Parts: sequence; structure tokens; C-alpha cells
Amino acid sequence: MIGRLTGIVDSIGADHAIIDVSGVGYMVHCASSTLARMTVGSSISLAIETKMSEEAIRLYGFISAQERDWFRLLQTVQGVGARVALSVLSALKTAEIERAIVLGDKSVLGRAQGVGPKLAARIAAELIDKVAGISISPEVAQFHAQAITTAPRTTESEAIAALVKLGYTQSAAVDAVARAAQAIGPNADAMPLDVLLRESLRLSARL
Repeated sequence: MIGRLTGIVDSIGADHAIIDVSGVGYMVHCASSTLARMTVGSSISLAIETKMSEEAIRLYGFISAQERDWFRLLQTVQGVGARVALSVLSALKTAEIERAIVLGDKSVLGRAQGVGPKLAARIAAELIDKVAGISISPEVAQFHAQAITTAPRTTESEAIAALVKLGYTQSAAVDAVARAAQAIGPNADAMPLDVLLRESLRLSARL
């Protein structure tokens, strides 16, 4: 199993690079943000995630081990495969992903290609209790400690805060409000707080 590659950038494609290691060219799939930091002929060292299937062995490369950890963690969410995980890492820095999950901000996660509102809400809800497994930056750790009081006071964030005060975990509150917002439609954040809160409670009671 390959864990790291150090070599010379032979060529750069739309979603991959060929890394020459002692005369052997390895095709490594990377986020666009990683590819943007490469130049043909320069040396590069990448943390590698190896994925094996019946069809092929694929290598995924990352500038840091932390990015690789996020690549793995994102794929624990139902509906997120390697392609979507790379898309998230292409669109957002790891600190932005952390902050979006901590604050339940699905609009930020939705910037990634292939991540719609429903999937963004699922990522935020399912990973909120798992972010401690990643080396979180001090800035985001502070956001995590103060999430309820410092989050933008949208109707959705107020509904999440209200559910937490009622005894819901942060992840359960985010999931309940996400379900309610989806049921109400695109104007959910314009709804009065009591309407969104009632819908969140009603839907969570049916689970």
C-alpha cells in the first residue's frame, strides 16, 4: 500500500498528475487546489490514499496528511465518494470545511460541485461529532466551543440553538432543522422561528 510519493511532476491533467518516481510514472488524482500548486518539472511530495477495486488501483494525492484525513472522513458520509470528496477539497480549504461543519453551514459546503443542499446538510449533521478525530485548527476549535453564540443569527441557526437547549445534540439539531428546511422549501430561512422549530420537532419525532 502506497502511503507517500516523492518525485518529479511529469505532466498535469484536469484531475490528476503524473509523478515520475525513479523512472516510473504514477497517475495520482488530486484536488484542483493541489494541482494548482504543481509545475511540470518540479519536485513534489504527496500523502497518498490508495483505493483498490476490481477495475483499477487508484492513487489520490494530498499536500498534507490532514487533507488526506479529511478525504477519508468525508467518504464516511452516505452519498460521498472519492470524486465528491475531492470536489469538496477543491472548493474549500480544510479550515473552511471544519468551520462549515461546526456551524452547520450547508451553504458553504454546497459550493463544491456535486454537493446539493440535501447532501451538504447530511455532511454537516453526520460529521459534527467526528471532527474531533481531525487535527482541528485553534481558530475552528474556538468556533466549536462558541458555535451557538457566535453563529450567524439566521432562522435556521436560531432553531438549531433552540433544539440544543431542549436537550438535542448538536448533530441531531442540525439534522432536524435540515430536514425541516428541506420540507418547507427554499424559503425556509424566511419562515418565522416558531414555524421552523415546530416542523423540526414534528419531523424529528417521526424518526
